[in-house]
Amino acid sequence: QVQLVESGGGLVQPGGSLRLSCAAFGSFFNLFTMGWYRQAPGNERELVARITSSYNTNYADSVKGRFTISRDNAKKMVYLQMNSLKPEDTAVYYCNRLDSDNRVLWPWGQGTQVIVSS
Repeated sequence: QVQLVESGGGLVQPGGSLRLSCAAFGSFFNLFTMGWYRQAPGNERELVARITSSYNTNYADSVKGRFTISRDNAKKMVYLQMNSLKPEDTAVYYCNRLDSDNRVLWPWGQGTQVIVSS
């Protein structure tokens, strides 16, 4: 059974940085495309970054140049390095496995809260 555990969120001032981590408990992790989503209050969950099994990456325009997604297949981990944070980045962040059409394939984890505020 697959389980996702996100961590690394917190309170940070505008312009600051955070690194989020996602631990995936399941088999064949190295074969999967993984993504980071976020959901702000009152908003739908949105995909902000994805990384394929061959390490190709894509980003939402709103985070391009500020966020970097990476993975460590040996540890079954996905990371999201977030720099130059803005108040509008405030959200609960989640990771998940994606198919080729960016559809989510696993149950959601609990997420990790990021608050960007002075």
